[in-house]
Amino acid sequence: MLDKNGFDLWADDYDKTVGVSDEENTYPFAGYKEVLGRIFQTVMERQCAAVLDIGFGTGALTAKLYEHGCDIYGQDFSPKMIGLAREKMPEAHLYPGDFTHGLAEPPRRQTYDFIVATYALHHLTDEQKTAFLRALQGRLKEGGQILNGDVAFATREELNQCREAAGEEWDDEEFYFVADELKNAFPNLSFEPVSFCAGILTLAR
Repeated sequence: MLDKNGFDLWADDYDKTVGVSDEENTYPFAGYKEVLGRIFQTVMERQCAAVLDIGFGTGALTAKLYEHGCDIYGQDFSPKMIGLAREKMPEAHLYPGDFTHGLAEPPRRQTYDFIVATYALHHLTDEQKTAFLRALQGRLKEGGQILNGDVAFATREELNQCREAAGEEWDDEEFYFVADELKNAFPNLSFEPVSFCAGILTLAR
């Protein structure tokens, strides 16, 4: 698993690395651009939305939302990623913090129309995901939504098929989403597959 220093070293080439995997339709980023595009379109349905991005990285998604009038909040643990994102979004509210330990104190003071996460929460174990998503639900405004785009599967069988196909490329230190299992804790969760290894999980308040 990459730590803060690892993400700092990767920050300059991150978008390029992701793009190659997406364009070649390979694990783990097949469907990446479409995942971000669908989340963007959902958020754009609400004018001037307040959006919290968890693990925003270089701001690939939130910079577009920022450009279209959203009030952006974000938390990331990489100082270099925060610096790159701040160049794109000078008026955004960006905070340092490792989400594996929960929300940082400043974002906990706000409520949001949308809380988004893209390719970040797979660093949480299944138990941590459940606890963190419950905490995030409490920060939603009435009618708000959590939109999580990530390496995700409808069933454990589909995950295992992808693991077998990926072979040595599979990352055993990441914990990918299985929608059917997460529904045990969140019956109202919906899952929208985007590629063979990606999808969007939506939770409303």
